[in-house]
Amino acid sequence: MSSILTNSSAMVALQTLKSVNKNLEETQGMISTGKSVATAKDNSSVWAISKVMESDVKGFEGISDSLALGESSVAVAANASETITDLLTDIKGKIVAAQEENVDRDKIQTDINKLTDQIGSIVGAAQFNGMNLLKGTDDINILSSLDRSSDGTVTASSITVSRQDMSTSAGTYGTGTSLAPNATASAAAVANTGNSVTVALPTTDADMSDNANMSITVAGAQLTFATGDFATSDDQDAAAIIIKDAINALGLDGITATINGTNAYEIDITSTRAFEDVTIAGTGDITAATTTIGERAETVAFSNTASVNDGDGYKVTIGSDSYEYVAGKGETMEDVAKGLKTAIDSAGLTDISTQVSKNSTSGEWELKVDNAGSSVGFSATGNAGGEASGGMFGLDNIDVTTDGGASAALSNIETMINGSIDAAAEFGSARSQIETQTEFVSQLTDSLKQGIGGMVDADMEETSARLQALQVQQQLATQSLTIANQAPQSILSLFG
Repeated sequence: MSSILTNSSAMVALQTLKSVNKNLEETQGMISTGKSVATAKDNSSVWAISKVMESDVKGFEGISDSLALGESSVAVAANASETITDLLTDIKGKIVAAQEENVDRDKIQTDINKLTDQIGSIVGAAQFNGMNLLKGTDDINILSSLDRSSDGTVTASSITVSRQDMSTSAGTYGTGTSLAPNATASAAAVANTGNSVTVALPTTDADMSDNANMSITVAGAQLTFATGDFATSDDQDAAAIIIKDAINALGLDGITATINGTNAYEIDITSTRAFEDVTIAGTGDITAATTTIGERAETVAFSNTASVNDGDGYKVTIGSDSYEYVAGKGETMEDVAKGLKTAIDSAGLTDISTQVSKNSTSGEWELKVDNAGSSVGFSATGNAGGEASGGMFGLDNIDVTTDGGASAALSNIETMINGSIDAAAEFGSARSQIETQTEFVSQLTDSLKQGIGGMVDADMEETSARLQALQVQQQLATQSLTIANQAPQSILSLFG
């Protein structure tokens, strides 16, 4: 049936043309944008995922900038700490030269002062964008990643870089919790008197000329007495004098022997060696079981169980003056002991010398203080809550113009060199970590971009072929609609 009111063929052809035009419009949109999913209506779920990933890409691009800034800051600090290590090594060379007595120590001191000033300049200038990692003890955090969990929660991760304070600041002694139990002084005073042990000959009269194979060992030097050695003095009192004189004739540094003031057959052996125990051993009628004369120096023993926190300060009082050291982050009792040694040495005390060592029995670090002058008071204490001393504390007080100063400087400069080496190593490790993270973030960003492209980018080869096909379909659909619209014209012939 033909109808002039309803042209079904035209309607079908029109719908076909509309469908072809719609597909052609979508394809042209893909070609112009390069995306198969350009808006949420194209594919809402894929579009939503891609937008989340795009935000992550933008975040990681910002992280790359943060890592670049952090790496530059650490690189400046690393280069500065390595330079400081070299300068400290030069200072050590000057100090070693000052150990000789026939050198111009004043000129050497001038050179050391110049090098010290140079180190101070480097510490002050070692900043990038206002950040100086060679001053203070607060850690810095460099944004390194954004971690998205399965529920969509995003958390930031950071690389922590520890500051390495290489200033000469003395710090500020705190007034917080008492740390006195952690530092125990061995005596209330440090004196110049030596320590002694007593060895004895037989307490009853005896013919000493008949004795043989008697020996006494003092500080590794052995004296042996055979039959006839006491022929001219056959009692024990006279023999004690001979043995006493023989010990003194050895010329052992800091070792003297005297006859006991109460019993003439006893010999008092005294040692004034500051930081060395002396072993005494006797055989035969010299009744001295192996014993030890303790070092003259007094000690401050530091607890091997207590922790050391940033700002913990310890103080040693010698006479009327006190000497302080305030620990920084990550330091130990070894650092405290060495810091106090530096503080005391920096004062330039004429009769006081120091040494730091670890007690082989208790495992405690000990600061030893020896006094070659008159007896003075001696005590130790500590308080929390202070501001840490700089890592180069005491450097600006090195004085090699005296024998004592030159000797003390030699051990103290070793502590400073080790500190600067540790700082440089720490910065080097942080720099390597940042470089690795930077490379990872770059690769991760590329992977995310590729993933987003795989979801939303159009396949241009396929789209191009589809465009050609749709253009042909459009032409055919237009022709079909033209033909369908001409069909009712044939009805006119029925009325001719």
